[in-house]
Amino acid sequence: MTHPIDQPLGNPITEDDIAHYLSNTPDFFQRHSELLAAVQFTSPHSKRAVSLQERQAEMLREKIKVLEQRVMEMIRNGNDNVLLSDKILRWARTLFLAKDLAALPEQMVEEIRGQFSVPQVGIRVWGVATEYAHLPFATGVSEDAAVFASSLTEPFCGLNTGFEAASWLPDGQSVTSLALIPLRSELAGGGLAPAFGLLVLGSPDAHRFHSGMGTDFLARIGDLAGAALSRLR
Repeated sequence: MTHPIDQPLGNPITEDDIAHYLSNTPDFFQRHSELLAAVQFTSPHSKRAVSLQERQAEMLREKIKVLEQRVMEMIRNGNDNVLLSDKILRWARTLFLAKDLAALPEQMVEEIRGQFSVPQVGIRVWGVATEYAHLPFATGVSEDAAVFASSLTEPFCGLNTGFEAASWLPDGQSVTSLALIPLRSELAGGGLAPAFGLLVLGSPDAHRFHSGMGTDFLARIGDLAGAALSRLR
């Protein structure tokens, strides 16, 4: 077998040859330990020459810094989730304490707007009992909107492309992004029951409700709202 350093000049040694030799000769630096102290690198921070040990220490510090940033991000996200959970619990408490069912939808809208800092909130419920059918929250819903609500298996988040539900908001023309949350009271045969309402959250910020965001908390809001508003039927 031809040793790398014995290769003919027409076939010079490449960096890959050297890397391959060192990776397959782990005791090389044991036999030539003086090289470890002699090797120098250019520091990416100070642009000065540093030893191998210093460069390794710099790389280790960089890795630790990245890990610290990830830990801080996890802590921050955890704190945000705790705060959001507390808001949902406070909001759920108001639903349990509500006695005036006719005023419940509007109360729900106001609480969501205040608790979760949503610029605009709207709601529509259909198939309600006769005594509630004339109220604003139970009117102005097309068959297409009701069918669309039932087709949602989870909350929809994205740009407002002319959804009918945007017209249920106080100023639907100013809404750029929205979240549409179907309201259901129960499962049907192990699957989803038809929706009997739709909760709409709107914002002029195009990035407030986007297609890539998680919808777990919105789904929990829909579950609670659906359970509370099922008493209107």
